[in-house]
Amino acid sequence: MDTSMIILRQTGIMFIYMAIGWGMFRSKLISKEGSQAMAHLLLYVVLPCVIVRSFCIKYTSEHQSIVVIAMIGALVVLISSIAISFLMFRKRPIDQFGAAFSNAGFMGIPLISAALGESAIVHIAAMVALLNALQWTYGQMVLTGDKKAMSLKAAATSPVVLALAIGLGVFFLRIPVPDIVLTCMGNLAQLNAPVAMIILGVYLGEVKLSEIFLDIRAWQCSFVRLLVIPLITIVCLKLLFPGHPELSQALLIAAIAPVGSNVAVYARKLNKDYQYAVKLVCLSTLLSVVTMPVTMLLYSIL
Repeated sequence: MDTSMIILRQTGIMFIYMAIGWGMFRSKLISKEGSQAMAHLLLYVVLPCVIVRSFCIKYTSEHQSIVVIAMIGALVVLISSIAISFLMFRKRPIDQFGAAFSNAGFMGIPLISAALGESAIVHIAAMVALLNALQWTYGQMVLTGDKKAMSLKAAATSPVVLALAIGLGVFFLRIPVPDIVLTCMGNLAQLNAPVAMIILGVYLGEVKLSEIFLDIRAWQCSFVRLLVIPLITIVCLKLLFPGHPELSQALLIAAIAPVGSNVAVYARKLNKDYQYAVKLVCLSTLLSVVTMPVTMLLYSIL
């Protein structure tokens, strides 16, 4: 099956998960506090398991090369995204944060797993970790205007960065991991897509659909996040990694994912416009059901 069709099918599945979250919130079966607890489960347990598990592969010179190139690719994709969002939304902090950081971990990883196989997750493990570290530091600086947020200590304590360090240690030091640990990590990793999308469904339930579609600012940010940045990413990947199609596809899928849900998490944490951040996440996620398959189709044509 063509990658774009796999992405379309998987996106449909994830929207069913989102509908479950929306229905549970509207039925008062889950609260905002409950969704926040689920978000902590994702950030501190599930996503680290996904990343560490992706590095539990046999050490070979080919795999070593892939890991190094993937880290370089992650830097290129993220720096490009941050630069574009800065130029487009310099005076709009939430939009700048939202456009810069995709939902690579909670939405990108399941899509990559479905389209390219679980082994391809290693291609974006570094990107997910770096993205979370940058949200933890640069992202909070953007939202608050406080340069003190750009702390290496803060980045180092990010659970996803710690998971990347552990994963790299397991891979490069060739540390054997017991089967029971691999099984536990694998089972927890499978919670990533359902739980993440249920949380997004709860976010969607907090606002009226009419408000989501009538906010011009959210449309502008979604346009940059879902169309402008993906097109520039395609050009960068085609030029820099012509001999690594699977790596390029994995990085592209992560890069074209909608606005990351963490913009709403940080907006609430820092007492910013949380309701607008939620609308931004929901609108871009709803639009991504169209933009992501189309972008992958364009990539395959080019």
